[in-house]
Parts: sequence; structure tokens; C-alpha cells
Amino acid sequence: MIPLQRPPLHDKLAADLARRTQALRSGGPSTAAGRAAWRDAREAKARLRTLLHRMAPGLARCMYCGDNLGTDIDHFEPIARAPLRTFDWHNHLLACAYCNSNLKRDRFPCDPVTGAHLLIDPSHEDPADHLLLYLESGAYRGLTPKGHATIDVFGLNSRGELVRGRRLAFTVVKSLLREWHRHSAESPETAKELADALALLWQADVLRAVVRLARTPPLAEAVLGPGAHTALRRLADQDPRFGWTDLR
Repeated sequence: MIPLQRPPLHDKLAADLARRTQALRSGGPSTAAGRAAWRDAREAKARLRTLLHRMAPGLARCMYCGDNLGTDIDHFEPIARAPLRTFDWHNHLLACAYCNSNLKRDRFPCDPVTGAHLLIDPSHEDPADHLLLYLESGAYRGLTPKGHATIDVFGLNSRGELVRGRRLAFTVVKSLLREWHRHSAESPETAKELADALALLWQADVLRAVVRLARTPPLAEAVLGPGAHTALRRLADQDPRFGWTDLR
């Protein structure tokens, strides 16, 4: 998972969502009413999907697992729990069908004492505050209760294809960095193609972990190898997408 920037709504869409929310409130909000209203909101959902695609990592990847194509508009706080948030733009995330329908469904773990939710919302917080990705193994370690709950709900470690995919993506990142370095001086067009491929990597969390790692040079060189580490430092100086600020 990586942090995501949520764009503001156009006035027309914001007004439409507010009207639909008011209709739910007036009719007596319930799970059934919320789901029925959501099913009927085809035009609104199409517009929301367009915005979610723009803020999704890579090429419209799932905002939870980062691996699969984002196909569903997920209600972060489920309709069954909060029907009045059915049309709340800040409650919408792009998810793959597996994360949305097979794993998360209506699950929304909360702290038994404070009642605060225990899933990471990448549009409101930095997942790196709660999750540590081990690049060489492809596994996550939870740093907080939110991190542990998110790993559990979305199977971030138990789904073998995700762990293997992150390991593979790490290999790809290192290879692309070395290739970029090789072409950067003699073939700027090829170098740009390689940088663009890195920026759209399907496992954006791997790239972000690499960029964050580069802030600690001795460790970065040990994990990335001297060639890839040197390339990353040069690329960060030339391309703001790979700078030392948080990659989004």
C-alpha cells in the first residue's frame, strides 16, 4: 500500500452525492436502502470510478493489495455499518474484486476500547507508518494494530502470489534502475522509457519502499547493490517522481 492523494469533487458531482445522501437520510437510512441506492446510481458511480482511477497506484491498481486491476468501488466503512456514508467521496476506494468481495466484504475491525477503525485508509494516512515491507522476502510486518489488521483482512502475507509478486517487483526495480543508469548518458529517450516504466510499476509499494530505503545510504547499498543504488540517487536528482519526498 502507498499513500494516495484524493482529488476534490467537481461541484456538480458533489451536489449529486449530497442530494443522494439526503434522500437516504430522509427515507430512514438502512443497509438495504443504501445498497439499493448505490445500485441505481450508475452515472454517479461512473464519475467516481474515473476519479479513483486517476488517484490509484500504477495503472489503476487495487488500493489495498496493489497487485490486481482495480475494478470495484469499495466503501471503506461498509454500507452495512454506515449507510449514510454510501455516497461519501472520502469513503470510496478502488479495489480489485478479490480484495473487495472475497476478503474485506463487510469486515471493518475496530479497537474494542476506543472504537477507532483498524484498517489503513491510504487516502488519509501513510501506510508506511503501520507497515514495513521487507524487500528481499516480499513480506510485510505490522508495526501497529492497524498494520496487523490490514495484513490480516487483505491477506497481504497469506496470499502467496502477492508475496512472490513483491519479490519479483523488487528484482524488476533493481534491473530497471541499472538499465536506466546505463542509458541515461547516451540514450535519453530509452532512459525516459525506463523511468516511466518504473513510475507505473504494478507493485507501487515496492518502488516506494526502495525510494524510502535510499534515504539511508549504507543500508540501501547493501540491499540494492551499488549499481542500483547509484542509479537511484542519480534518478532522484533528475526526476521528481523518484525524489526523497514521499512517493505517491
